[in-house]
Formats: sequence, structure tokens, C-alpha cells
Amino acid sequence: MKFYQRFAYYLVGLVMGCFFVAAVLGGKDTRCNYFPNARVLNDLRNKPFQYDTEASRRLSEDWVDTIDVKNTLTYGDVDFDESNKPADGGKLYVIYGKTTKNQEITLEVINYSEKAVLRNIIKTKKSD
Repeated sequence: MKFYQRFAYYLVGLVMGCFFVAAVLGGKDTRCNYFPNARVLNDLRNKPFQYDTEASRRLSEDWVDTIDVKNTLTYGDVDFDESNKPADGGKLYVIYGKTTKNQEITLEVINYSEKAVLRNIIKTKKSD
């Protein structure tokens, strides 16, 4: 069998395999959260989310919004040195992010087994 015939068989098998993989995985909502930061943020986003009184007071101010909180829970960075500490029957996580006005914020979230509670929102000073 000549090289171009073997190559043609290879391409036909490759295309059929790609269609099969696309058909199997196409309709599923699959995520690959292998890194600790992504796993923590995904866990917090998938639980019922509640606001503590201090966080509700901060949200009533005009410098931060619930969209900023959601963006931080999606794209933020978890500080593992300050996080995963016991607090009020759950574990405290400190997450750094930014508002839509590019102001740096810090979220303190308590992660319980059945819910996540935003404890506080802190406006972070820029250190220039």
C-alpha cells in the first residue's frame, strides 16, 4: 500500500473520530477545574449564595455592586495563605478581584457545606 493511500485512511479515521468525540461531548456542560483556585471559585458559585449584614451594607454604597461580586467569584484570585480557616461553622475564603470601575476589592466568603455567605467586601488600597 502506498503512502498516500495510508494517509487517506488515516485522515478518514481521524475525521470520523473527531465527529464522534464532538457528538459525545458537544451537549454536555463539562468543566476541567483541576487547579485549586478554579475549584474553590466553582464550588462557591454553584452553592446558594447569601449576603451577611455587613456585605449588604457595603453593597448599598455606590462603589461596589453585585455584578462586581459575581465577576470576582468568576475571575478572582483566592489567597490560600489567608483562606481555608474555620469560621462560624464553615471555612473562610479570601478572594481578590476588581470592580467594573477597576477598583481592587477583597471578598471574605464563608463556605458552608450547603451554602456560601459573603461576610464582607473590603476596598483595597492600591500600593503604588
